Amino acid sequence: PVDGSYNSARKWHRASVLTNGKVLITGGSDDYSFLNSAELYDPSTGIWTTSGSMNFKRWVHTATVLTNGKVLVVGGSPSPKTAELYNPLTEIWEMTGDMNLERIFHTVSILTDGKVLVVGGRLGSVDETNTAELYDPSTGNWTMANSMNYERKDHTASVLINGEVLVTGGENNNSLLNSAELYNPLTKNWILINSMNEKRAYHTATVLKNGNVLVAGHSLNIAELYDPSAKAWRSASPMNSRRGSPTASLLTDGRVLVAGGSWLLFALNSAELFYPNVTNV
Repeated sequence: PVDGSYNSARKWHRASVLTNGKVLITGGSDDYSFLNSAELYDPSTGIWTTSGSMNFKRWVHTATVLTNGKVLVVGGSPSPKTAELYNPLTEIWEMTGDMNLERIFHTVSILTDGKVLVVGGRLGSVDETNTAELYDPSTGNWTMANSMNYERKDHTASVLINGEVLVTGGENNNSLLNSAELYNPLTKNWILINSMNEKRAYHTATVLKNGNVLVAGHSLNIAELYDPSAKAWRSASPMNSRRGSPTASLLTDGRVLVAGGSWLLFALNSAELFYPNVTNV
């Protein structure tokens, strides 16, 4: 069923589920211009309302809910170095410290200590980067972290059960990557691990309830699983359809819903479920 409509048409926006259950939509493009507007969806009423405007217009940014409930919006074009915070209690936007580098097509991960790890992407509109930086919500300051082994954008970054961050795939100079690496928040170092079986970007990486990571998508129906205890990859059941840029959601029963995406330039309206096998439950 259709449940209301945005106040503004948009693409390349971001959606964040707030601690109060509402959904915050930020930025994007309406085909003619970049947007700084934000909207709130209330699942209890099915109603969309405007929720102020960001200080900067942006798309291909990130919007991440912090442990304090605020939303950190980072980078994106045309303001790739800036960062700002949304307060759900006041519905007010405020600036926070700028990143050290401009970034689009990057990833953001919330570490177990509440700090924020921003990884890779493109430096504005130029080359991919292997740099990383850390944001401290208590001070609003950014510090450079150790760099990855590979420059990449359109990759994934997943926080594992042990607190490490798994980065997979992406693109570098229009070439797909199958490399994978781990960030250890205690040592602050990156280590290369075994590469994925397939090169991919615009894919998904979902941490399962057993701690394994399901990687799926790109122009492939091939999926694979990463086992953190063995630091090894193995094949998973293939998807029914090839999907570039799908979404993947971990359901409460442990299954993964993979939806949408595109194939041969056509958008897909189909969805499918991944069932962890008996040894993965």
